[in-house]
Amino acid sequence: MLLYLLAPPHGLLDKADHAAYAVCHRISARSFTFAGRPLPLCARCSGTYLGAAAGLIVLAACGRRRASRLPAPAILVVFGVFLLAWAVDGFNSFLTLIPGLPYLYEPRNLLRLVTGTLEGLALAAVLLPLANLTLWADPDPRRSVGSGRDLAWLLVAAAAVIALVSSEWAPLLYPFAILSELAILGLVGLVNAMFVLMLMRREGRATRTRDALLPLLLGVALAAVELTAIGLARTALTERLGLLL
Repeated sequence: MLLYLLAPPHGLLDKADHAAYAVCHRISARSFTFAGRPLPLCARCSGTYLGAAAGLIVLAACGRRRASRLPAPAILVVFGVFLLAWAVDGFNSFLTLIPGLPYLYEPRNLLRLVTGTLEGLALAAVLLPLANLTLWADPDPRRSVGSGRDLAWLLVAAAAVIALVSSEWAPLLYPFAILSELAILGLVGLVNAMFVLMLMRREGRATRTRDALLPLLLGVALAAVELTAIGLARTALTERLGLLL
């Protein structure tokens, strides 16, 4: 983790851009711009990562921090619709990159942000119980999203993310750059921690918060290494091919 902080680029915004470049195309025209500078993540990826982070925070605040069951079937259907909307809008946007190909409708950054944020909520609702089953010896048997009320709170969080990101209010540039980088590190780190525990065959053993801290920190450290390596490799390849960053 220390190497990640010390490695170039050294500027806060540049480091956030570099982390985002490992997971996002970062096309400026498809990003929201604050104070003349695009956010580290494109509109869709901003929605995905910030929406997932907001979803996890809301679920924790609703007492679902250790929930170990997937959302209720009816709510899974709703999340399925969210994922379908995200996939359709993403495919339609991709079609516009290829000259001459027909597409369904003119893409908009606001629609990219909305579908990305809703997909992020679905990701949080599914990832949380899977992570809890992997980490804890005694996870909470409740569902991550068990009622319409839980879903409503998630949608309130999504609306806040969409409103703030689409506002392009200049003072939010640094907060969103930092939050984007933390969301990328946190989500990739959480998935890493799950894989580490499964590979070591030590899943389901944590009984206290400090028992879960080591695999989580290891997962984040691995995420920092992975993001740095992917970012550097992609930058080198992009420069070698003479493409724009």
